[in-house]
Amino acid sequence: MIRQELKNKIEDLHTIYHKLQNEFPQAMQEILMSEIPEMVYNSNAIENSTLTLEETEAILFLGAIKRDHEIREIYEAKNLAQVIEYLQATKENFSIELILKLHNMLLTQIRDDIAGRFRWGDEWVRVGHHLGANPAFVNGLMHELVDHYHKDKKTYFLEKIAHFHAEFETIHPFGDGNGRIGRVLINKQLMDFGYPPIIIPNKSKKSDYYPLFELYLKKNDARGFGQLFALLLLESLHKRITLLTSKKILSLNEWTKKHGKTPNTLLNKAKRQTIPAFRKGGKWMISADFCEDMETLAH
Repeated sequence: MIRQELKNKIEDLHTIYHKLQNEFPQAMQEILMSEIPEMVYNSNAIENSTLTLEETEAILFLGAIKRDHEIREIYEAKNLAQVIEYLQATKENFSIELILKLHNMLLTQIRDDIAGRFRWGDEWVRVGHHLGANPAFVNGLMHELVDHYHKDKKTYFLEKIAHFHAEFETIHPFGDGNGRIGRVLINKQLMDFGYPPIIIPNKSKKSDYYPLFELYLKKNDARGFGQLFALLLLESLHKRITLLTSKKILSLNEWTKKHGKTPNTLLNKAKRQTIPAFRKGGKWMISADFCEDMETLAH
């Protein structure tokens, strides 16, 4: 379970975030839009896309392709961006219908034969040693999962989202695109609760993300996902609050040089979110006005 101390910290930051969102709605929207390339890059890279962040930005913003890539990778970037933009704009309820609509958008012109529908017949899927649910039961399992998500009014919201993500990926309801749809659904759920989206970084997938699936498969334990999502949500909140309240933003390296601090110590604090640091383009950033006396406020 997520510690109460961490829940309180999230709630405190959410209060500040909500106030800033009401005061600066356009700025918040611009932050959302600026994150789309990073969301697309990281989610596709987790699925072994060879596109870099810079190439993803060029495709999405300029329609430019800097080197030879498979057409599939280009469509994957464009389609996932479309899915993310749609979710940021829509007020649709979280439902099976929405999940299928998003999947159709994701796989259009990539796998039209399976886009927008669950696996059925003999459409088995395997990820490593894990075999997805029997196709004959996928539709029923997904309806049960969504129903349970809506009916559960007692579980802390991040723990609900964590369980849903773990079970969704265990079922692996689609013939392709399960990971990318699973990650955008996390953000749909967060936004439904009034929180900003998160970005699961590709760089640390083998240490921080993949092992959580193994833990869930072996012990039916989704707590690791809850902890990961909590840290990423803190980072997302810190990012928005810092961008809207700070005069100047520095890289963590710049800040440590300026103040004569040890980079690794501050980096570890950033990863634990005990300081209000956030990543931009994979680089850790922090307010130029931050001082370590403020760290107690971030705890």
